[in-house]
Amino acid sequence: MRNRIVVFLAVAMAAICAQADTWTDPDTGYTWTYQINGDTADIYKIRYTAAISPKPTGALTIPATLGGKPVKSIGEYAFYGCSGLTSVTIGNGVTSIEEYAFSGCSGLTSVTIGNGVTSIEAYAFSGCYGLTSVTIPDGVTSIGGSAFSGCSGLTSVTIGNSVTSIGGSAFSGCYGLTSVTIPDGVTSIGGSAFYGCSGLTSVTIGNSVTSIGDWAFYGCYGLTSITVGNDNPAYKSVDGLLLNKSGTILILGVNGDVTIPDSVTSIGDYAFSGCSGLTS
Repeated sequence: MRNRIVVFLAVAMAAICAQADTWTDPDTGYTWTYQINGDTADIYKIRYTAAISPKPTGALTIPATLGGKPVKSIGEYAFYGCSGLTSVTIGNGVTSIEEYAFSGCSGLTSVTIGNGVTSIEAYAFSGCYGLTSVTIPDGVTSIGGSAFSGCSGLTSVTIGNSVTSIGGSAFSGCYGLTSVTIPDGVTSIGGSAFYGCSGLTSVTIGNSVTSIGDWAFYGCYGLTSITVGNDNPAYKSVDGLLLNKSGTILILGVNGDVTIPDSVTSIGDYAFSGCSGLTS
């Protein structure tokens, strides 16, 4: 019985591996590894090798098709550690950027994300400290945990209107950010989402946010302004402070001179944590 199981697993693994294929671009000389899944193709990484060889440098455009099938996803670790990449263009046919896909691409300064992308998964662009600006298109519904963590050069981020969740530590360590607008579609901001964003001075929180995780804005030393959508059911802002809708719980404080309203009966965990600029 055990031998049968071993044989079955070997056959199954062989079948999976058989689906992986390669294509060499005659114009660039790059060889791409991909996997056919039904009517689409996924850029595919085999163990410790990159999904493209040799490791790419300069500007790179993700091909629209591989093996005659439209490219649907950029797989896990596909371009991990490709520090020579300077720019990436992702076409509208791609729907997902998977975990660690571009993590550690320290030379990456710009990325164009197509309108077809619906998810940016955990650590997808972590450690890309050369990135200066990112526009997350309206098609994206979720930003995974630590997706842009450590992108210290990031000074501007535009979050699309279809995003409903910002994962934990999604922008942690992005100390170049100065302002962030959370659109109305977002319902949750994960813990430590903007941890250590010391350059952040203003935050606008949309109408639908009902959950803000612990330490979400910890270490945002420069934060002086918090604005909450007028129709938000869970929060409100008073003199830049973030409170629950009833005004009884202070959730987040800011730097400078702070006056806590008389309505406040409870100050939440870490409410002023990291507010080194608090003066009175």
